[in-house]
Amino acid sequence: MGRRSETPRKGDLREQALLDTAEELLARTGLERMTVEDIAKGAGISRGSLYFYFGSKQDVLAALVARTMVAIREDATRAAKDTDTPPDRAAERALQHTERMWREHGTVMRAAVENAALNEAVKRSWEETVEAFAEAMRHVLVRAGLPDGDGPTDAGALARALCWMTERVYYRAHGDDGDTLDRATRTLREVWLRVITPQQPQQQP
Repeated sequence: MGRRSETPRKGDLREQALLDTAEELLARTGLERMTVEDIAKGAGISRGSLYFYFGSKQDVLAALVARTMVAIREDATRAAKDTDTPPDRAAERALQHTERMWREHGTVMRAAVENAALNEAVKRSWEETVEAFAEAMRHVLVRAGLPDGDGPTDAGALARALCWMTERVYYRAHGDDGDTLDRATRTLREVWLRVITPQQPQQQP
């Protein structure tokens, strides 16, 4: 078992350097080819010193995912507490923030999706973050007038389905040309807004 799998301690520049190096290596070589020795060398420490912080490459990945998820959870907390922003604008803002995270940390987020089945810490961090965002968006949907019950068409179930759909759409869009994430956001925006502000049926002439 590794010694570290949670969010790194604040102020530990060496640990931060290990995670920064791991993220760079993920983008350049991928997880399979990335080695503990490469991570240590990139951070300017010995392989033996790395094991003071992490027991394995999978532990590094778990901490890297946890660090990335912090920003997403902070967005979720702000969305839940912000009752002044109209629901449609809150949903648009959440999508913009999510797109930005995929642009800036997409390699980490892809690795989280692809390794969740093999790494329990990664799975827990990823699923808890998506669920936290779904809970935040439940409040947004309730403010939009959707019922706050336990049924399959109530705000909680809809928010959860929309958030997991959003996760999958961005996962599939990441890695293509630069416009793909933008197109994904526009499509997701349309879906979210149709739930928040249902289209009125057109009257027959």
